[in-house]
Amino acid sequence: MQHFIPWNFGELAYQFLLLCISIVAGGIIGLEREYRNKSAGLRTFILVAFGSCLFTILSLKIGIGNPDRLAANIVTGIGFLGAGIIFKDSNRIGGITTATSVWATASLGMAVGAGYYILAIIGALLMLVVLRLLVGLERRIDHQHKIHEYTITFSAQNDFEYCERLFHQHHLKSKLTKQLKMSNGYTGTWHVTGKLKAHNKLILEMMEDARILAYSY
Repeated sequence: MQHFIPWNFGELAYQFLLLCISIVAGGIIGLEREYRNKSAGLRTFILVAFGSCLFTILSLKIGIGNPDRLAANIVTGIGFLGAGIIFKDSNRIGGITTATSVWATASLGMAVGAGYYILAIIGALLMLVVLRLLVGLERRIDHQHKIHEYTITFSAQNDFEYCERLFHQHHLKSKLTKQLKMSNGYTGTWHVTGKLKAHNKLILEMMEDARILAYSY
């Protein structure tokens, strides 16, 4: 019969400190995601880091012969959690950055649980740099190379060519991906790339264009 062997006070205090550090590491990322009103916020990230830390501590305690088994299951479990955060809205997939942040936060908790708490704090700060400071670079890239999928409805069949000329006039590269004939006219879907400023000018022009019955992007 296996007997329960209690941890000594010093060891318990150390484990408690590790759990507190994991909460701080998760909170650093969670605050940023909460501030941006993302689908996973402060409490989610704290609990991910905390749970990963605790599981890692337990794996080192109860899985002495094979401690990596629990760690592998943490990664698998976080994968399922991340999949639930990702969503598809029309032609756009969202939540990927938040899902990968949850995945990375689990690694911070595991690092703390294994005793590498300084590495975890450094990792949390680097994650914060990526999530905050690279937003400006993303926006700059987005301004220079914006991708939209336009769905345009018009009355005449030759307006397919008209729309492509419209894209060309605004220095936008387009590719017709879908054509549809309906009772009230024709609908085309284009994959269009170019500068954000050019997209905005195109949208304003389409609002005033009598030949275009409806559009979405």
